[in-house]
Amino acid sequence: MLASASPRRRELLERVGLEVDVRPADIDESTRPGEPPLAYVARVAAAKADALAPGGGWVLAADTIVELDGEVLGKAADADEARAMLARLRGRTHRVTTAFALRGPRAHDELVTSEVRMVAFDDALLDDYVHSGEWRGKAGAYAVQGIAAALVAEVRGSITNVVGLPLAEVLAALAAAGAAAPRFTHGRPA
Repeated sequence: MLASASPRRRELLERVGLEVDVRPADIDESTRPGEPPLAYVARVAAAKADALAPGGGWVLAADTIVELDGEVLGKAADADEARAMLARLRGRTHRVTTAFALRGPRAHDELVTSEVRMVAFDDALLDDYVHSGEWRGKAGAYAVQGIAAALVAEVRGSITNVVGLPLAEVLAALAAAGAAAPRFTHGRPA
C-alpha cells in the first residue's frame, strides 16, 4: 500500500511492475518549532506509514523536501511565492531529501539526499516557467521530470529522489524486508 497521493510516486512504482494500492494518510504535516529539516521529513514519512500500518500488509510512505540554506522550500501557495522560490534557487545548488518509511513484518526508515544545481536563468525564463503552472503542488516550485528539467544543470545522487521517491533505495529496502520484488516485464516503460 502506498500512503501517498503523489501521482509521481505511484507512477515510479508501477513503472517497475509493482502493484500499488493508494491510500493517502491523513496526518498533520506542519513543522514543529525548531525542528530541523531532516528530522521533519523523517517524522512526516514515519507518521504517514504508521497511520496505515495497523491495516496489515506492506505500507510505504514518503515525504520530500527541498532545502536551501537550511530552510525548507515547500509547495508554493501562489505564483508570486513560486517566482520567489525559483529566484532563490537559480544559479545555485540545493538539496532534495526524501524520507521513506516501510511498515509490515519489518520496519525500515531511510533518508536519501540529492543535490540539484540549477542554471542561472534570466527573469524572462523564470516568468515563462511560472506562467506554465507546472510549479503547482511541487516542493521548491519545480518538477524536474517536467519542463523544469531545462532549468537543471546537474543532479548529484538519485534522480528519482528529486522526482519524489528514491526508487533504487526503496526497491533495496523492499527486497531486504522480503516484500514483493519488481517485475519489469509487468511495468509501464516511460
